[in-house]
Amino acid sequence: MDKNISQALHKLFERHRIVFWYDPEKELRSDFEKLELADIEKIYINNNEFGIKYRVLRQQPQQKFLLYHEGKEPDYLDNWLLDVQLAQGKFSTDQVSLWLTELELGLEFTDVIESYSEFFRSNKRREALKQLLQPQDTKTIIRLKMFAVCTTAEPRLDSILERLLEEYAQDKNEKIKLCDRTQLTEFLWQQMKQVYGYCSPQLSIKDFVIELFKSCYTTAVEKQGTLTGDAIVFLNRWKDSRQFEQSFEDLSHQCAEILKIEEKLNQRDYQELLEIDYFRLIDQKIIHDLVKAVSNRTIATHEVTNIVRQRKQGHWYGEFEHFYEAINYGSQFIHVLDEANLSIESIKDGFEKYCQSWFKLDQLYRKFIFHVNTSANPTLTEQLSEQIENLYSNHYLLKLNNHWQVMIDSIEKWQSIEMPSQRRFFLKWVEPFLKKDKKVCVIISDALRYEIGDELVSLIRQEDRYEATLDAAVTLLPSYTQLGMAALLPHDTLEIIDHPQAIVDVDGYSSQGTENRRKILEKAFEKRQKKATVIQAKDLINLNGDESRSLFREHDVVYVYHNRIDNIGDKLATEEQVFEAVENTCSDLIRLIKKLTGANASNLLITADHGFIYQHRAIADSDFSHAEVNGNKVIKENRRFIIGQELKESEGLRKFKAKDIGLVGELEMQIPKSINRLRIKGSGSRFVHGGATLQEIIIPVVKVNKKRRGDLSTVQVEIIRNSNSTITSGQLAVTFYQQEPSTDKVQPRILKAGIYTQTGELISDLHDLTFDSASENPREREFQLRFILTSTANNINNQEVFLRLEEKLTDTSHFTEYKSVPYTIRRSFTSDFDF
Repeated sequence: MDKNISQALHKLFERHRIVFWYDPEKELRSDFEKLELADIEKIYINNNEFGIKYRVLRQQPQQKFLLYHEGKEPDYLDNWLLDVQLAQGKFSTDQVSLWLTELELGLEFTDVIESYSEFFRSNKRREALKQLLQPQDTKTIIRLKMFAVCTTAEPRLDSILERLLEEYAQDKNEKIKLCDRTQLTEFLWQQMKQVYGYCSPQLSIKDFVIELFKSCYTTAVEKQGTLTGDAIVFLNRWKDSRQFEQSFEDLSHQCAEILKIEEKLNQRDYQELLEIDYFRLIDQKIIHDLVKAVSNRTIATHEVTNIVRQRKQGHWYGEFEHFYEAINYGSQFIHVLDEANLSIESIKDGFEKYCQSWFKLDQLYRKFIFHVNTSANPTLTEQLSEQIENLYSNHYLLKLNNHWQVMIDSIEKWQSIEMPSQRRFFLKWVEPFLKKDKKVCVIISDALRYEIGDELVSLIRQEDRYEATLDAAVTLLPSYTQLGMAALLPHDTLEIIDHPQAIVDVDGYSSQGTENRRKILEKAFEKRQKKATVIQAKDLINLNGDESRSLFREHDVVYVYHNRIDNIGDKLATEEQVFEAVENTCSDLIRLIKKLTGANASNLLITADHGFIYQHRAIADSDFSHAEVNGNKVIKENRRFIIGQELKESEGLRKFKAKDIGLVGELEMQIPKSINRLRIKGSGSRFVHGGATLQEIIIPVVKVNKKRRGDLSTVQVEIIRNSNSTITSGQLAVTFYQQEPSTDKVQPRILKAGIYTQTGELISDLHDLTFDSASENPREREFQLRFILTSTANNINNQEVFLRLEEKLTDTSHFTEYKSVPYTIRRSFTSDFDF
């Protein structure tokens, strides 16, 4: 007891000069006498009140005194030192008084201590509470802080609830049992009724969470619920919290089953659900109905895009992203195909139309298939997938290349077509740099077809200070790796030699493999007194900074060989992963570009040896050529070409001689017409190349350079208000407008939006917003949002508040204000019934 008395007195003397000590049981006189307090004088009160008052107030006004009275405290009328006592401090030796003293709380908080004695018996809990207490705390706030200690939460009702819900989701009960044991639970239910409107004959965390989901869902779809707007704000905060995301999802699943949400959703149109994300089933419902709407063509493409943008803000979007993206790309594919005219008037016409617009259909199909494959459950989009496959194969790929085949059949010599040829790549695109005495780096990515080049250009331009342009070239025939790689080297003559791999000689030297290509480049530059070399992409990436800079310092031309698409697609076991390989290839190439520019390579060219055809579903029997491989000698046969001597004519094959292609030698080649495949055992049939379709023969030539100054900007966003800038209910509908379309160089803006008081207190739910619309139509760049106000707004009626947009500072966790507009809250009593 001596130690506790001493500690308690020291705390009191930190706030008071004079402390009164009453000993009603007359049992602590010896403790008083033994007590040693530095710089504090001890005085007995024993019918000497007037002398004490004169001494402590007049004679020694700066001295600290401990005044001890043995016995009960006198009544106010009999206490001649009452005025001094009321102005100073009083020490009590009962447990409640000691706790009050320890926590530096006044006597007005005695009932709080007495009501929750079990809480205060723990030294650990008292110490934790003491760290939270502030001089201005009310009894309610102190109770909240006691609850926060028991639940390891922030001293706010929403934070306490998040902790209790997390515990309940984990099927634990330690925190709520502690709250029961410390008699705090009754206070919890009082607060829940006052703030969230929750009351029930069976008060419990389980009952509350069911009511929470039920009320918020009902409010969203039917505009009426049992709980207050604060409950909606709480649910939105909870589901958007990364810390408590798992507990929200677990309890959302449980409540969806209890509330039979699936049955309720079956009775709803998906349009009614676009603003709601309380249940995972809602996204499944929207996806299911969107697939049907797109398949039945009952929804416009821009509507699909806007819905996907809207759902991107929702809680479950990360899980369903690939479904939404697949639907979006599928809708765009159908729209573009409906608008396409696939007629071809000439070789040049077909080439130009493909590069201007038709390639987009291959790109959209690829993106659709990629997202379907990456989604967790492709059966959700099965109806749309079947339709897209039919449209792509029969109404686009086959139809287009049947028309194109007519043009192919109309020419005698491939080398005479009036289009940029792959075999002139070095002269047309590399040589101009060398003539200006500039160094150049060429990246050749195997099977990087034209439509991928278009996407790559967009990705490059999205990088700060990088610019890229896209040209096109036509491959030689057959469109296969050995010939395409050879054609990209400086050369006078090319010849396919009699070899099982149909190896190609460049000016009489084999071009097979990295070392042979290095020798050809070195030989081509001997007379120029310049140096050239080749390197594999994987080896370049592994070079350190000094090594990569040295590589470009010592060479005028560097060829970099990259192979991911063809490596995956050309194998039967992995061909269905080819579109995933395309995504990875684009990432690889961006990384290579940054590596190269970091090593002072300022002039970059990216191209390919050939393109490809890919159809995701199994190839129909009708897509195989009935022609048989037949000739005096067959050197190489493939799904899409045959190389040999004295090959016999066949109705389903188009035949060229080496000289028709611009090659030397006496070999001949045959190519199946349109998109037909030859029947070859053991090889894949969905990913093929070697033929003359537009997808196989048109390759990209991408020019890349890096600017000295940054060239990225971000879209601007406006808050559109009605003429009346007052808030008269518990909700506020706002329209946001993205001023310009998002482009490669004008990038999306990500903001947080909420309504705040003048002192910065959030009084609404908080929304994460992404403004990334690429639409040229201003109407499609508008975004509407509904804010729910908390009950705090009732306390600031007729005051000004601010709708504030905040933006995250780059590479930090901090936000800065982007834009704000003022509103005035002017609510009547009827606004309590908004929900």
